[in-house]
Amino acid sequence: MPHSPNDMIAAVTVSMKKRTGRTVEQWVALVKKSGVDPLDQNAVRRWLKSEHDLPQNSRWAIADAAARAAGWERPDVEQYIDSQYAGDKAALRPIFDKLRTTIEGFGDDISVEGRSSYTPFVRRRQFCAIAATTKTRIDVGLKYTDAPRSALLTPAKAPGQATHKLSLTKASEISAEVKKLLKVAYEQSSSD
Repeated sequence: MPHSPNDMIAAVTVSMKKRTGRTVEQWVALVKKSGVDPLDQNAVRRWLKSEHDLPQNSRWAIADAAARAAGWERPDVEQYIDSQYAGDKAALRPIFDKLRTTIEGFGDDISVEGRSSYTPFVRRRQFCAIAATTKTRIDVGLKYTDAPRSALLTPAKAPGQATHKLSLTKASEISAEVKKLLKVAYEQSSSD
């Protein structure tokens, strides 16, 4: 099973012709001929859905390949994070940094992945995702198999693969209870 966006794209690319009748290269050529800007991956995905009714993973793989063919390079994890906390969301960076330090302190088996709108933390599976939701608030998505009771948690479907989330507006809100909630999600991520 793919564990990262690159793994997913590679897996979908291998089976593209079988799944869609065309290779990725043939789809990229169609995108070029369509007039859709290949660097606008959202527009490419919308076009692939509306004109060809392709499955979601295929749309993502084709949009990625078309953008790369047009000269786009995927940012690394740190570049994704920097872009999430730029401009009017820069004041949220200390909250993210403190959360990241806390989470990475749980063990050396955690990987941090890059996404454009949130940062996932993965052990065996994604157990936490941090998003600068507004210019004054960070949402922390936590995936539990058995959620602990806490007034800080609300049921959620985002960010990331969350079953619950909590919201923070300043680093000083990262209390012992918040750290415990993060740790429980981390611990449960190895048991399912």
